Amino acid sequence: MTKALEQSALSEKFITLLTEHLRIPVRAEDLTAEATLESLDIDSLALMELVVAAEEVFGIVLPESALTLSPSATLGEAAKVFDEAT
Repeated sequence: MTKALEQSALSEKFITLLTEHLRIPVRAEDLTAEATLESLDIDSLALMELVVAAEEVFGIVLPESALTLSPSATLGEAAKVFDEAT
């Protein structure tokens, strides 16, 4: 899978949450489905902030699976949970 395809697997909403709401300074090439949250310096506290931001910004209630994500989860895994709730 090419980087362009990997990036397209991550929704714009999810990327916006990462870059604007958590203000995670990332390069576009780092936003791949295989990258871990931890590799972007997203710890468990920042992950909970991401969940709260998603619920506030998109008016959704994330499933319990969002609360079981850990920093070792991949962006693809996290995006799937977020996208399924929207």
